[in-house]
Parts: sequence; C-alpha cells; structure tokens
Amino acid sequence: MSEPNTITLNGKAHPVEGVQSISDLLQSLGLEEKPVVVELNHEAVFPRDYQSTEVCVGAQVEIVALAAGG
Repeated sequence: MSEPNTITLNGKAHPVEGVQSISDLLQSLGLEEKPVVVELNHEAVFPRDYQSTEVCVGAQVEIVALAAGG
C-alpha cells in the first residue's frame, strides 16, 4: 500500500506534492527536456499528452530515459 501523497515511481515511493500532470512530474525530476518514455498505470503516455495527463496519488509511473549509443 502506498503512503499518503505518494506515487510509485520506477518501483519506489515518491512524494507528489505540487505534481498534477506528467509534465509537472518530469519538471520536478529535471527531465522535462530529456527524451523519455513514460508509462502511467501500465499504459504508455504520448509526449503530446504529458501536460493533460493527471498523476493521482497512488499511481504507478515508470520513466525510462533514452540514451544514444550502440
């Protein structure tokens, strides 16, 4: 069970004070300008929807930063 005012972020509890959208979450993590893939409650979220997709207390979020290389 999650703690009050937290989400599960990449498998760990993470506070969500002031976070309302995926965009807010990415900004709070310093990832707003980085190429990332976001999954919210086991469903992929398109970058165009980050601003309008709400992050609720108790949500499960996975964020994977993309890196070039080979």
